[in-house]
Amino acid sequence: MNFADIKASLPANAVVSIEGLPFPHLASGKVREIFDLGDALLLTATDRLSTFDVIMPDGIPGKGIILTQMSLWWFAQLEGLIANHLLPDQAGEFARRGITDRDLQLRSMIVKKLKPLTIECVARGYLIGSGWSAYQKTGEVCGLKLPAGLRQADKLPAPIFTPTTKAPKGQHDEPINDAQGAATIGEKLYAQVKAHSLALYQFGHDRARAAGMILADTKFEFGTDAAGRLFLIDEVLTPDSSRYWPASEYRPGMSPPSYDKQFVRDHLLALQWNQTPPAPRLPADVISRTQEKYLAALQNLLG
Repeated sequence: MNFADIKASLPANAVVSIEGLPFPHLASGKVREIFDLGDALLLTATDRLSTFDVIMPDGIPGKGIILTQMSLWWFAQLEGLIANHLLPDQAGEFARRGITDRDLQLRSMIVKKLKPLTIECVARGYLIGSGWSAYQKTGEVCGLKLPAGLRQADKLPAPIFTPTTKAPKGQHDEPINDAQGAATIGEKLYAQVKAHSLALYQFGHDRARAAGMILADTKFEFGTDAAGRLFLIDEVLTPDSSRYWPASEYRPGMSPPSYDKQFVRDHLLALQWNQTPPAPRLPADVISRTQEKYLAALQNLLG
């Protein structure tokens, strides 16, 4: 789909739940709902917004569609680097399974049943967020010693792999080092996902740069099939899993504006909310401006 068609398809009101489907419901994430199709899974992105690991009472209209369509675009770009979890011919799969609702199709993917790895695979090219916080305290990020004197948002000498645990719902992921990661999933598999994460990040960074954006960092998820083969799963290189900056506004030494929910985080921090449920309601202008940021990132990529 092109950008104009995606934008025109966005609902007026946020879709925060998926109900009435004839498929067994397997799990709910912060954003996604997972349904069992027997030989495959239906992965559906709602318009829910999670900030500080708390789901906001207000969603962002069409956010799930934007995330899904951006993921599908990136999966197509990355096919030469790694296999992914999508079943071929998504339109045909929807038709075969009687999924005819257009909104549901646009926010859904039909994917292979795979075993997700138990770590989050984070790649960073710039010193920002939790990486910057850790560096200020120890000069390291996930056990990796970095050069002294780096500033906030500085480009790193080379991209780094900084995995985390995959915490249960309601808890925070914790950074781990290479030894801990290898102990969690095995040395051979860890070496694979580390190499893939860095290669995928570099590819994404270069494509984003050509679209006028900087991909500062991103999180990948991987899964394996019964034969142990590795696949890229979940969403990929979206504003929910990645930090994108407008290249024209990038300045080291400060936190650049971003195409993601940082705008919502900044609003909530100004309220001095304690970051535990219940979360405060979001003003209409915060909702609309957040939608605009997600759309801008998609438009930059799709043209």
